[in-house]
Amino acid sequence: MGQGTRMRAHLCGIRTAWTEAVSPRTAAAEIARAVGPGMVQIVLFFSPHYDPETLLRALEAELPGVAIAGCTTSGNICPEGGLDRGLVAIAFPDQGFRIVSTLLDGIDDLDVERTASTVRALRRSLNPHGETVPERCFALSLIDGLANAEETVVSGIAWALDGIPLVGGSAGDDLTFRDAVVLHGGRIHRRAAALILVETDFPVQIFKSDNFEPTEKKFVVTASDGERRIVHELNAEPAAREYAMAVGLDPEGLSPMSFAAYPLAVKVGGEYFCRSIRRLNPDGSLSFFCAIDEGVVLTLAEPRDIVAATRDELARLDHALGGIDLIIGFECVLRRLDAESRQVRQGIADLYRRFNVVGFETFGEQYRAMHLNQTFTGIAIGRRAE
Repeated sequence: MGQGTRMRAHLCGIRTAWTEAVSPRTAAAEIARAVGPGMVQIVLFFSPHYDPETLLRALEAELPGVAIAGCTTSGNICPEGGLDRGLVAIAFPDQGFRIVSTLLDGIDDLDVERTASTVRALRRSLNPHGETVPERCFALSLIDGLANAEETVVSGIAWALDGIPLVGGSAGDDLTFRDAVVLHGGRIHRRAAALILVETDFPVQIFKSDNFEPTEKKFVVTASDGERRIVHELNAEPAAREYAMAVGLDPEGLSPMSFAAYPLAVKVGGEYFCRSIRRLNPDGSLSFFCAIDEGVVLTLAEPRDIVAATRDELARLDHALGGIDLIIGFECVLRRLDAESRQVRQGIADLYRRFNVVGFETFGEQYRAMHLNQTFTGIAIGRRAE
């Protein structure tokens, strides 16, 4: 392994490795040496600074016969903390895991029926000779976060999975909002989603964790472009000005840090889910990471202790599984910005080291049939085979 490459072998047989090598060919070679032989599927999260085609071809040369799926990120997560550059790889063995995957393309104009048919066929292929037990399975979604299609994709997938729990993340490109890609089937894809379906002999549990509390301050979306995720008016006033007045900021000075510190949430089925602002537009409108339709009521939320909230959820999972072996996690990039602004990112990194968290910082998170923001979702895998 290269000097900057690390590997961890987990009790379940999965190997995780991460590197900050600048060259995509060097990174591929180092990851291949780290995970070693005997792996059948690699899930890869990588910096948009790599040329994806060069990286993919190098990985295929280094790991012949191994299925590769992955996406670009806005930051990577490994047990050593956050990686602003580089890549993280999760290598699955053939023992203890059965894995199939598929690609959904053209997601900005998704045919829901065709998607459901594809997902059902994938589920049947996971266990062609018997019934699939949802409790022994989980699904991972990697979705182009610039296609503005996560809600449709996730609802279509979750419907067809018929009880198999789904978690995932939206591919990012740091915070440039120019180009996010998904890898699957030996090709680079845009406006697409990769779906990875896993059956395992080890106990698993999906989760979500956030760190905000709703306040009494409400906004009604009075003018919006739902397809483009742009809100023009809140409470019949220019959106940015109304939001800025509510949080005591100058509308001209709104930034990703502002949006991370003062999230908005929508109430669904008695529970609040975050709807994060992506950016301030020159005309005073606000672009969101989730679809926002006219008439939706948004609630201003206030943050609580992000370290304590994350620690409580990971401790709960640890107890439920009889010990966590590995967590594949998807964390909103705005959570990282919020943790940095409050100077508690090291506390989060300590938790990720303790509980073996690997994953990436996203433009959105998926949990069952929901597309979320400013949330930490994932799958926790236990140490002992059932």
